[in-house]
Amino acid sequence: MLLLMQADPTGLSTPLGQAVIAAGWLAVVVLAVRFLWEHRNRR
Repeated sequence: MLLLMQADPTGLSTPLGQAVIAAGWLAVVVLAVRFLWEHRNRR
């Protein structure tokens, strides 16, 4: 158990952790596309 905690203290390798990471990346991509789209329409 201790070895597992040392290998991954954040718990990000769990399915829940991976889902959180995926949701974060998705939010970043959506915000970036929206930002670029708004700037493209202003020109």
